[in-house]
Amino acid sequence: MNEKKNYGFTTTILHSDRQKTIEHGSLHKPIHTSVAFGYKDARQLAEVFQGKQSGYRYGRQGNPTVSALEDKVTGMEGGLSTICFATGMAAIGAVIQGLLREGDHVVSSAFLFGNTNSMWMTVHAQGARVSMVDATDVKLVEEALTPQTRIVFVETIANPRTQIADLKRIGELCRERGILYIVDNTMTSPYLFQPKAVHAGLVVNSLTKSIGGHGNALGGALTDTGLYDWSRYPHIADNYKKNPQAQWGMAQIRAKALRDFGASLGPEAAHHIAVGAETIALRQDRECANALAVAQMLDADPRVAAVYYPGLPSHPQHALATELFRSYGSLLSFELKDGIDCFDYLNRLQLAVASSNLGDTRTLVIPVAHTIFFEMGQERRAAMGIAESLIRVSIGLEDTDDLVEDFRQALDS
Repeated sequence: MNEKKNYGFTTTILHSDRQKTIEHGSLHKPIHTSVAFGYKDARQLAEVFQGKQSGYRYGRQGNPTVSALEDKVTGMEGGLSTICFATGMAAIGAVIQGLLREGDHVVSSAFLFGNTNSMWMTVHAQGARVSMVDATDVKLVEEALTPQTRIVFVETIANPRTQIADLKRIGELCRERGILYIVDNTMTSPYLFQPKAVHAGLVVNSLTKSIGGHGNALGGALTDTGLYDWSRYPHIADNYKKNPQAQWGMAQIRAKALRDFGASLGPEAAHHIAVGAETIALRQDRECANALAVAQMLDADPRVAAVYYPGLPSHPQHALATELFRSYGSLLSFELKDGIDCFDYLNRLQLAVASSNLGDTRTLVIPVAHTIFFEMGQERRAAMGIAESLIRVSIGLEDTDDLVEDFRQALDS
């Protein structure tokens, strides 16, 4: 690939490493395990530290293997730049650590991954006010805004009830008001959706999930789409304004949240994720088809009280998902009718594995109220629409007929 062209999604991922020189002609960026980087000229070392020339300082702040993954994710999201972190939660935490101050205000979707919800509660307790709203309605987001609102944060498809935020209209609102719009793209991934299309300024991805895709490495990423005007953000320190204006935000996040906070992605994990990313389109096409088949089977069974999957016409945001996403994702959840114990049902499944991860090659199931959302308590769960019998399913790559039969036979038993 001697010249850059507008290749397709998978072609771009497969050959992204080769856009730069790779040691010894390797097809994959090698795993660089060194935590320190030496220079023959001490002046050059000083210039790297001062940002006068490119280079690596210390493994906590950057690594050639991690940099190659950052370039790959940037290309997937159609963005300007990416910073990778040890986990997806560290990527969200980087926003808080790098950008928020006491007295700031955040508007967040109320329909969130449990740990993200917990993190916003911690932020609220530490002096930055957080308003949790039903982000499926842009009017409720607008009503929650204040002069101190710095960030609006939403997920594309909420985990676990699959509510879909009013993504496009919230993006238009944030653009008009000059507010930083952050979209967690984990449940869709860059293959199914690019939040840049709805004016997101920053995009979060848990690399652990569909991008890595094999359940063998933790990682997270924060991508700057290039759409947000950082001159409108009030907390950028003067020393980061020495960079071009478009880089102000990420320069501060890289220093304040990666360097200082230390949630760095290791090179071995970066390599696993980069290789896994090469097949994301193939995997997600299969997973989405499997998810629709399982959702349709469950939806038609009288022993199932409710099924939550954007691909079903009965889903409240089905039309929105159809408009925005390439497909409807691999996450679904469902409730069993009274009298059917969710634990007994899960124990009768023969292929689906009781586990807490998402975006794996295998189908994973978990009783939500009793595990990942247990800590928040029954009252908060009820407010989020999470029933005590709710089962979350991350659909994998199994043969469709085998998977559908597994969920059916567990009901029959």
